Amino acid sequence: MSVPRFWRRLKNLYNLIGTQCKKCGEYHYPPRTICPKCRRSSLIVPYKFKGLGEVLTYTIVHSATKDYAKHTPYILAIIRLEEGPSLTSQVICDHADIHIGMKVKSVFRKLGEESEKGMIYYGTKFVPLATPRGKD
Repeated sequence: MSVPRFWRRLKNLYNLIGTQCKKCGEYHYPPRTICPKCRRSSLIVPYKFKGLGEVLTYTIVHSATKDYAKHTPYILAIIRLEEGPSLTSQVICDHADIHIGMKVKSVFRKLGEESEKGMIYYGTKFVPLATPRGKD
């Protein structure tokens, strides 16, 4: 990825910013310039998501690329945001507590680093919104 493209994406990664079509009301993440529902007649505006959602499905990654190997095992899930769009993100919780339907909220966390002396990347991950099931 080019350096300019990387920096343009930062505000979306750091703030969970997508877009909303003012014609049909659909929300999009990542941001879009054209609404797939309305096509070219749409009016697209930036939208900051609340960061609340639900786990649709998940997996526990035990074998990862070199960059993420020290973090294994970790939970990777598809999250449906309250506003409608779905995205893939890491969920930070005990592996025994993750379940489909779990309510989660976004948090700002370290995603990785380019090298030992390189740039550190930050972005959105998710954590449980309430106490884990069975631990009330």
